[in-house]
Amino acid sequence: MTLYNLLERIVNNDEYHAKWLNTLSYMENAGARKISASEHPSEVNLIQLKHAAEEHRHAYYLKKQITKITSSFCENYKKEYLLASASTRQYLNNLDVKTCKYLQNEFSLTKEQLKYAAYLFVTYAIEVRADELYPVYQEILTKYSSKIMVKSIILEEEGHLEEMISQLEHFCEQWKIHAEHILTIENDLYQQWINSISQEVLKTEHV
Repeated sequence: MTLYNLLERIVNNDEYHAKWLNTLSYMENAGARKISASEHPSEVNLIQLKHAAEEHRHAYYLKKQITKITSSFCENYKKEYLLASASTRQYLNNLDVKTCKYLQNEFSLTKEQLKYAAYLFVTYAIEVRADELYPVYQEILTKYSSKIMVKSIILEEEGHLEEMISQLEHFCEQWKIHAEHILTIENDLYQQWINSISQEVLKTEHV
């Protein structure tokens, strides 16, 4: 099933759609928390603060959109309120762990330097993914005249990607080579995540 077909099924089912928004909200919140966790005790730059704040705001915004579908669902991030909850929870954590292992093998970094490098590459990979996923979602929302909108998130994620590229260029001249490895890792995890969601949606439809 293509991403487009999957999201069409989700958008046309209120329960799936509420869970999808909650799942995206969870991912944005997890990303914000990881950005904050990667901060140096004192050497925190403006872009890091901006990213963490905006990802938290995206999590809040997506969560609030659920009320346009239902008033009594997805009140928290418990597994019954997420799509493919196990895969959703593992996605970002596994990307972080695998990125750290790769960077440890490629660079001589202190613990704090590794946290910052992982922040750069993981966030870059997530922003590349967001630039692909959110526009497809918005296209379907527009097609079905949904009350839900993610246009503001798309604009901010595009800005984040530009900022991450700028920071990576300062981090390492050969950043693109390393970023390709991280994107490959992310793509494998993303495919697992989307496949898990597809299986859950199809399984529920056939019950």
